[in-house]
Amino acid sequence: MLDVRRIRQNPQELKDMLMNRNKDAAIVDDFLARDEQRRARMTQVEEKKALRNQTSKQIGIAKKNGAPEAETAAMMESMRVLGEEIAVLDAEIAALEEEQNQFLLTTPNYPQASVPVGADESANVEQRRWGEPRVFAWEPKPHWEIGTDLKILDFDGAARISGARFTVYRGLGARLERAIISFFLDTHIEAGYEEILPPYMVTRATMTGTGQLPKFEEDAYKVDANTFLIPTAEVPVTNLYRESILDGDALPIRHCAFSACFRSEAGSAGRDTRGLIRQHQFNKVEMVKITKPEQSDAELESMTAQAEKVLRLLGLPYRVVCLSTGDMGFSAAKTYDIEVWMPSYGRYVEISSCSNCEDFQARRANIRYREAAKDKPQFCHTLNGSGVAVGRTVAAILENYQNDDGTVTVPEVLRPWMRTDVIG
Repeated sequence: MLDVRRIRQNPQELKDMLMNRNKDAAIVDDFLARDEQRRARMTQVEEKKALRNQTSKQIGIAKKNGAPEAETAAMMESMRVLGEEIAVLDAEIAALEEEQNQFLLTTPNYPQASVPVGADESANVEQRRWGEPRVFAWEPKPHWEIGTDLKILDFDGAARISGARFTVYRGLGARLERAIISFFLDTHIEAGYEEILPPYMVTRATMTGTGQLPKFEEDAYKVDANTFLIPTAEVPVTNLYRESILDGDALPIRHCAFSACFRSEAGSAGRDTRGLIRQHQFNKVEMVKITKPEQSDAELESMTAQAEKVLRLLGLPYRVVCLSTGDMGFSAAKTYDIEVWMPSYGRYVEISSCSNCEDFQARRANIRYREAAKDKPQFCHTLNGSGVAVGRTVAAILENYQNDDGTVTVPEVLRPWMRTDVIG
């Protein structure tokens, strides 16, 4: 959520930001006009309430002094009229505040100055690459063919029981998924992240706190009017600190969490319809940080490096890109995407997204901290990043480690969990 004072002080900054994010900047003038109306109504209602209080005192004095009944009756009538006028103004203020709140809840975050300006992913800027894509002596198979041939991924069975964009893992496929989860969690824990195992269902207030609602409700799976399946562990883990005032000495807080993730993918018709890349249900290990403002930029770099670390240990070639203003997520102030090399695609595919949301989510969820007991609370900064998407890691391993006899070599770091060197 944006700071209203910042909007008032520099409306052009918000207009420029919205244009850079491919949004309508004209709504800013409407917001400011309604904000001015609300403030004017508040001044009027305070004046009328003060007059009503003053009249009430005068009535008491008049009755005590034996004033004529007609005189006190006239004063009481004026109080009644003031009460009606106040009720009308209060209703107008409530309506204007609701409009203002909806604007703030549906307006994206300000990008940092270092974020490249551009309309879409074509303006993203590559930061670095690691590893060389493997050169095959044969035409590499896509992961869905490899998994089907090895009988470790069952897409047809999943379609029968759940519909499109679900997968049943079998045998060594299920073990590979589990091994990757354990490997990711253990690696992050060794780096100082505290593990969290969160609920998979959360309230509307929780989804609102991290920015999924109200704007992206169509992409969420709703259990009932107030309960949703989580799209990522970022949602429950960040909201562990909702309505909290933290001790500044305890920051930064670093968490990692495994969860299933549920997304309707309402806006992705026709994209990545085969395989594990875009599923309605998938597993992910998430990293979440709660920091002081001055810590968050460095913590974004270290979070991204941590996600890169697990890919390097797996021996998967990847690149890191900084997302442009037009490609960045709603809550983010800056985002790095890590893209893994997929031989069958002949290109890099997103496997992790690490974002600094600055105080955007903290304002929505009211997550604050104090440096000292008597200090005024300040908003924290929040960060989140995939550490990383498990299904996409399975896909990348199957494609990058495939052999010409149809088997798949197991990356060395996963063999303690897999208890085999080869899937075949």
